Amino acid sequence: MEKEIKHRAGFVNIIGNPNVGKSTLMNALVGEKLSIVSARAQTTRHRIMGIINGEDYQVVFSDTPGILNPHYKLQESMMNFVEEAITDADIILYVTDVVETPDKIERSISKLNSVNVPVIILINKVDVSDTSGLVSLVERWHEMVPKAEILPISAKEKFNTQLILKKIISLLPESPAWYDKDTFTDKNMRFFASEIIREKIFIHYDKEIPYSCEVVIESFKEEPDIYKVEAVIYTERDSQKGILIGERGLSLKRVATEARKDMESFFEKRVFLQIFVKVNPNWREDKSKLKKFGYIQE
Repeated sequence: MEKEIKHRAGFVNIIGNPNVGKSTLMNALVGEKLSIVSARAQTTRHRIMGIINGEDYQVVFSDTPGILNPHYKLQESMMNFVEEAITDADIILYVTDVVETPDKIERSISKLNSVNVPVIILINKVDVSDTSGLVSLVERWHEMVPKAEILPISAKEKFNTQLILKKIISLLPESPAWYDKDTFTDKNMRFFASEIIREKIFIHYDKEIPYSCEVVIESFKEEPDIYKVEAVIYTERDSQKGILIGERGLSLKRVATEARKDMESFFEKRVFLQIFVKVNPNWREDKSKLKKFGYIQE
């Protein structure tokens, strides 16, 4: 009699400080660019799921905002996503890197030691470091979180990412799939369109501009050979609006052109994109606006 193959499924939630490579890691594991990436901290604002399906397993990854001390209500909402991810995880991937100092990780240690699920600590960016200090870094993490498995990785170069996946699958609980096997994310096309635009804002604007902006897709119409998308970039002040648009509208045109090209690659269809800029004062502190923008759940 053939041995029955048991199905495994669960939630593998990726947490860590800003700028350690969480989004790059999830994109590498899932094989799709689901989370936007930039060199700036706090690029990720939402909890974004990426799903890998096999014949006898389903891994539901969650990318989360970087852990921080919130200074306004938007950041409070972002940290709520992180807390939810810690609470409902079947496995926690804690991402650090080769340059993080102890003072930046203190607040996470007690949480990692208190959870009752497997913890894998991933020391990222080994491709850009002198590996001579890596052994002592691994030993220090073993001392701080004794129950965790420690693994050096490079999310950017996909070093050890397949090893991570094999380990995760072995740790998943026995369970039927949580989502249909043809599903690869919990987010819709409007969400990804808005995130693609927001990524371009992070890339092309300095100082407070990216953090003061929110992108809302006002219209997303599918026609036989094209998607027609209308987006609004909300910012907090008139001066920021002027910077976003730029002289003769050239700055906004660059964002729109690059975003359209990325959308066409992601959606695999032609896109007609229009972007407008509006001022919405103090939206990051406005609960009604945060609810409208999806940061506060019902």
